[in-house]
Amino acid sequence: MSQIDREEGVDPKTGSHPPSLVDALVPCLTLIALLSLSYVLFGNDASSGPNQIALLFCGIVAAGIAYKNGMHWNGIRQAVVDGIAAALPAILILLAVGALIGTWAMSGTIISMIYYGLKLLSPTYFYATTCLVCAVVAFSIGSSWTVAGTLGIGLMGVAANMGLSPAITAGAIISGAYFGDKASPLSDTVNLATATAGSDIYSHIRESLWTSVPALLLSSIVFALLGQAGDFDPTRALAMIDNKVAVSLWAFLPLVLVFLLSIGRFPPFVTIFAGAIAGAVVAVLHDPGTVVAFASAPDLPSGLALLRGTWAALANGFISSTGEKSIDVILSRGGMASMMNTVWLIITALAFGAVVEHAGMLKRLIDPLVARTKSVAGLIATVVGTSVVSNVITSDQYISIALPGKLFGASFADRGLAPVMLSRVVGDSATVTSPLVPWNSCGAYMAATLGIPTAAYAGFCFFNILNPLLAIAFGLLGWRMVRTKAPDARVTSPAPV
Repeated sequence: MSQIDREEGVDPKTGSHPPSLVDALVPCLTLIALLSLSYVLFGNDASSGPNQIALLFCGIVAAGIAYKNGMHWNGIRQAVVDGIAAALPAILILLAVGALIGTWAMSGTIISMIYYGLKLLSPTYFYATTCLVCAVVAFSIGSSWTVAGTLGIGLMGVAANMGLSPAITAGAIISGAYFGDKASPLSDTVNLATATAGSDIYSHIRESLWTSVPALLLSSIVFALLGQAGDFDPTRALAMIDNKVAVSLWAFLPLVLVFLLSIGRFPPFVTIFAGAIAGAVVAVLHDPGTVVAFASAPDLPSGLALLRGTWAALANGFISSTGEKSIDVILSRGGMASMMNTVWLIITALAFGAVVEHAGMLKRLIDPLVARTKSVAGLIATVVGTSVVSNVITSDQYISIALPGKLFGASFADRGLAPVMLSRVVGDSATVTSPLVPWNSCGAYMAATLGIPTAAYAGFCFFNILNPLLAIAFGLLGWRMVRTKAPDARVTSPAPV
């Protein structure tokens, strides 16, 4: 590489010129415009195809700009392949959750959670209780996705039977689940944040609780205020379930298995898919008649009919036929096939994000902000803004956690801030805002799992909204600013006499 090339800013790895500010803005602004238009034209159906087309089109626009700047098509293509490949674990988890919902609907696990939830939970404080229960469980197992895909499904059913808002319930589930996700030593996002920032995991958790606990308490208060006044009489709903469905405590075995495997640190896909298989086994043992009837194969021997029924529930979901509409609506769901729209959304979103990151467009947008940041409070606000923007543009939580660690590590060190400060702020922003973006993998997962569009529940995810605001507030007030020795405070040898 010649001296002239270096002076002109040619990247020695790719042989391309860095993108201009206009280059970086065009695909991002085009994406925002097209996604907004998609929601205007298609409403809640936007995520069933129109959003995917918008993301794919903007990815092509970004690739064209990268090619114009000297990047090779092979490099761009490989970046897309690598970006999508990184999401395969998330896609497999999503498919496993679809299978789990299908067999849990068939086995009675979901309806049993609803049944006992109606007995134990009060509608007056249902939202607050939901938030706190999900927070405790998520902290114990370290996975917001597992909590939403298991306990969250049952709580959504309880809310539906109580006549409570599904959007607020989803917000309460996600608020509690993400408290655990960002504060548990078992969480992969916690480990990623500390690894990229170079901090200690237990120091990170201790500092994270300073912002997480107030955000959770404030959220719980708001959820308590949103609870409906008066008493809800569950007698009719309980009698209806008793008459139509076989409810048993044995149906909770798949749920117990999932939590035990989670605490044992088994991979999320293995944990959730094992829960799906356990649901199928419980269905065969507990209510074989329902499984055989669902198989719709009278000519098959009973053993093969049972296999066909559970196999169909894993693949395509369960269809309830109790004759009670309110029950059938709740239980007719699931299957891996039900997640394909979400998988399509994740693939197109990550393809776009991979091109934008590979082409240096996101870095081009962020670098001027970093250069202009002078105060500690401004630096923290910049990290929060960068994390949120990254969740919007790259559509991936993990990129949005890792990216600030690479971009801001030196800036935090220059200001004498300990690495734990960077990892805490990243957790306060990148981790918790990911489910608020419809085309982000986390937002798409939560919408598909809980059955509520992201745009409907996002405004009720109070913990996820408050947490980054508290991070900025702590910076402005100078609270919990953990410091190390600043470069200009180094001990030097005394001057010779």
